[in-house]
Amino acid sequence: MVPVPVVVPILSGDGIRLRPFALGDVDAVMEVAADPVIPRLTTVPDRPDRDLAGAFVERQHRRATSGEGLSWAIEDSGGSAAGQIGLWLRDLEQGRANIGYWLRPSVRGRGLATRALTTVVAWAWQTHDLHRLELHVEPDNVGSIRVAERVGFVPEGRLRSWLSIAGERRDVVLYALLRP
Repeated sequence: MVPVPVVVPILSGDGIRLRPFALGDVDAVMEVAADPVIPRLTTVPDRPDRDLAGAFVERQHRRATSGEGLSWAIEDSGGSAAGQIGLWLRDLEQGRANIGYWLRPSVRGRGLATRALTTVVAWAWQTHDLHRLELHVEPDNVGSIRVAERVGFVPEGRLRSWLSIAGERRDVVLYALLRP
């Protein structure tokens, strides 16, 4: 059986554009790789290395074809990647999906993550038979918590020792949004 290529759609809304990652986004990934937190929580490389950043960009395209989910670059006003947002579809048959997002340190505080999350949520409700969207947020990640709550996600509880990050078991707070 030959895998069917999946096209990551371009989404836009409220002054935001979400698009597939491109090789030109390597510099954005390298900036985030230098962040002390994001590489511990994501698949972003743990150091600014052009080859590793390029591999990250390529991996985002494979996520769609593997069925893992869809990964978008959050585009800034200049057209470069300001961050990433993904809709992970591993639990699609249960009517659930998980969303994750990050922004480059140089563009934080402009509402980009809130607008990107709002855009992905609206698209997910329209295109998939989902009943529940989830976020897993570290308890001390105040920025992500604010974004989640602005979009309407509700905290449901702390999942103790949920993730292994850099060899250490970490708690997360489960946030959920139910289909309206």
